[in-house]
Amino acid sequence: MLFRSPTRPGSCADITHARQLGLAKLLADGPAVETLADAGYRGLGAQTGGRVITPPHRKFTKSAPDRYETMYQRQRTAHSSRRIRVEHGIAHLKNRRALARHLGRREHISDTVQAVAGLLSHQQTMDLIRARQR
Repeated sequence: MLFRSPTRPGSCADITHARQLGLAKLLADGPAVETLADAGYRGLGAQTGGRVITPPHRKFTKSAPDRYETMYQRQRTAHSSRRIRVEHGIAHLKNRRALARHLGRREHISDTVQAVAGLLSHQQTMDLIRARQR
């Protein structure tokens, strides 16, 4: 996991939260890393010099040509095939008992998520090292 933002009260769009935290500037000024994002971050690619890749936007809402639909589906499938590892990483994080049944105070959820993400990252690294040794 590349980035995990702190929790904030209320609802906020993903891209707005990323902009407020300075993620767009960090990605634009940092090393040339390709970041696969979901549709909630559409528009961030233009601000980061193309470093954030989002699924394609549907240009036709009604009566799209057949060849466009085929091309659009192929592009979405290609993006989701590359992004599946990201989704699995998020799912592993959410499936941890500490997060699935969080009974503590909301003020401490950011620290809990950070700790679980660190433990999960360490576990995956150790699993990878053991697999290579076999």
